[in-house]
Amino acid sequence: MQTSQSHRAYLTLEHLIVTLALKPGALVTEKQLIDLAGHGRTPVREAIQKLSWQGLILVKPRVGLQVAEIAPEDHGNVMQVRRELEPIAAALTAEHAADEQRDRLGDCARAMEECAVTGDLAGFFAADKSFDEILEDACPNGFIVAALGPVQTHSRRLWYSTASPERMDRAIALHVAVIRAIQQGRVAEARAAMVVLIDYLAAK
Repeated sequence: MQTSQSHRAYLTLEHLIVTLALKPGALVTEKQLIDLAGHGRTPVREAIQKLSWQGLILVKPRVGLQVAEIAPEDHGNVMQVRRELEPIAAALTAEHAADEQRDRLGDCARAMEECAVTGDLAGFFAADKSFDEILEDACPNGFIVAALGPVQTHSRRLWYSTASPERMDRAIALHVAVIRAIQQGRVAEARAAMVVLIDYLAAK
């Protein structure tokens, strides 16, 4: 139960950081994050530890907690890692995902397509986070998963800071193409579709 509460607290706070509701550079207190997450001290502290490990929250002695700034070089550095690793992760997931994971990917695709209709940018980012977590569960290479987790989150925040409904529509279409290839076990197509998606996301 504690782990589940910690994960829910993490997802809530991560979403607030990614969607810039918690602004880059903002100083926050543990009490504020507890109130925002809607969970107790222990699960929120565990969530803060994960966000700190991902480089999204900085723990500053005698100062407190600070939401990480966005540096000019972050976009290029993040996309360099994603371009190398994410096509491999997509291919491995297409090959190894369980039926239940493929069904969850279908749910993600439908949620994204609904966001394209309604223009719900925050909803799309929540669905994208679910997509990343399913890949994390299904990809058999834990080293790739560990490397991708933080950069995917940073990438969502960077993209959200410059996103527009027009760019979201194209991003959703490319995400859905990746998801459908993975769902149907088309390994080479999943890898190629992920390359196209990353190239699009890398373009400022």
